[in-house]
Amino acid sequence: MMPIRAVLLLLVPVLLGACGASSQDELRHWMADQKNQTHPKVEPIPEPKQFKPENYTPVVDVEPFSDQKLALALKKDVNQIASNGALLAPELARRKEPLEEFPLDAMTLVGSLTKAGKPVALLTVGKLLYQVRPGDHLGQNYGKVTKITETDSLLLQERSK
Repeated sequence: MMPIRAVLLLLVPVLLGACGASSQDELRHWMADQKNQTHPKVEPIPEPKQFKPENYTPVVDVEPFSDQKLALALKKDVNQIASNGALLAPELARRKEPLEEFPLDAMTLVGSLTKAGKPVALLTVGKLLYQVRPGDHLGQNYGKVTKITETDSLLLQERSK
């Protein structure tokens, strides 16, 4: 019984070694055949476009660093501030609502419902719950609620200072 076991123990590694070597050779042969049969098609890169330099022709205008240029920019800013002031005048004259004290990122929309046939959004600020209707103001940039939808979304129009 013992000699048969010893023969089997010696015979098994020899047989396994013989199988492994032939499959490796077969695999290497197949890989070499595939490499020889494969011919990739590489399209040539197109020639680069020819660079044509342009001559600089200065425009006879106000120099970019002159006092005139600065004066024009300041005048434009003053006009823009005046027009923005005219747009914000009604906002400054009305009484502020409670939700205008908080920035928008401090508010969380938690739901919406319909009250007396009109949509109402539910907002939380801190631990307080507020009801918001279209036309209400919120946020620190004169935001006005324009629409509340059934899918828990609230449209807001803001005016910058």
